[in-house]
Amino acid sequence: MSDNPLAQILEMDGEERYDYFLDAVVEERELWILVNSDNQFLKIVSEEDGVGYLPVWPSEDFAADYASGSGDLSPKALSLPDFFKKWVPGLTRDKLEVGVFPGADSELWITEPEALKSDLQEVLSGSF
Repeated sequence: MSDNPLAQILEMDGEERYDYFLDAVVEERELWILVNSDNQFLKIVSEEDGVGYLPVWPSEDFAADYASGSGDLSPKALSLPDFFKKWVPGLTRDKLEVGVFPGADSELWITEPEALKSDLQEVLSGSF
């Protein structure tokens, strides 16, 4: 076990990171994406199946850790209301999925924007 709490969380499997993400995002009322110097968000297309997704993180620290070494990317916060009102419809329209909390391993929880919104709303209402 590492003394670094970031490393400990990043070592969780995809499902554990997803649960951690839901709790942390609801607690902070924001999630994090990466943007470049032109304020364009990072979009990743899976080599395996060609699915495009927006990677999201539960905190600035995790997003910054993921971006380290990329040079041009920096973390940007999205408030939950903004994510629900603007991003979910936009991602759905653009046929983009959401890649929740990419970590050290290649395992990633990819979900539809509406499904993530629904899961976050369940946690918000305390019925998760």
